[in-house]
Amino acid sequence: MSNFAKRIIPCLDVKDGRVVKGVNFVGLRDAGNPVKVAKRYNDEGADEITFLDITASHENRDTIVDIVKNVAKEVFIPLTVGGGIRKLDDIYNLLNVGCDKVSVNSSAVVNPNFIDESAKRFGSQCIVVAIDVKKVQDGSYHVFVKGGREDTGLDALKWAKEVYDRGAGEILLTSMDTDGAKTGFELNITEKVSSLVDIPVIASGGAGTMQHIKEAFEHGASAALAASIFHFKEIDIMDLKKYLRDNNIPVRI
Repeated sequence: MSNFAKRIIPCLDVKDGRVVKGVNFVGLRDAGNPVKVAKRYNDEGADEITFLDITASHENRDTIVDIVKNVAKEVFIPLTVGGGIRKLDDIYNLLNVGCDKVSVNSSAVVNPNFIDESAKRFGSQCIVVAIDVKKVQDGSYHVFVKGGREDTGLDALKWAKEVYDRGAGEILLTSMDTDGAKTGFELNITEKVSSLVDIPVIASGGAGTMQHIKEAFEHGASAALAASIFHFKEIDIMDLKKYLRDNNIPVRI
């Protein structure tokens, strides 16, 4: 395992201007005002915040720049924003209001050159490619888009390698099979992707306990992203970091 500090990243899924959380991408419940929630995480010791406008791609509209602007004013840790980013101007507008990185998903699948263009224009460090994966009948993993609604038929490992080759600076890897279920990350795909690419992989989908997050790091993830365990105060971020440190996982405290 690398000695770089592992990152803890709360994720704010936003719909209609509110933070929401579901299970397997459905059954959403309200988790608060995005500005207040983000500010709380900033104060509680999160390393970064990821902010996903979860219906922007499905509804074919742009990300809510105004909310991002208000969040960025209150937050002094890196902020990644995703959802509905389809052109270079979208990235420019978000970076311009204070976000540090953007996360692209559906648009990268539709037009893989978008990864090359955005990495070239803004630098790889700004470009996170989100990959939503699901295990299919033959035991392989496919890439899903449109908030997990549509199977692209793309092999997740091949796609991870391609986005890395095209200049992505990070991969946000979400298992739809475990998303919101709190049964632990999908460690098999986490390890496979982490060993395949030479960029940070953020494990997402399934965190329910501190041990789950420790396991993600032990299987190659550079960061762990979670939502409901933080939103509903089931796990305190500083308690989590102390637990990880006690288990020989480097974190910033």
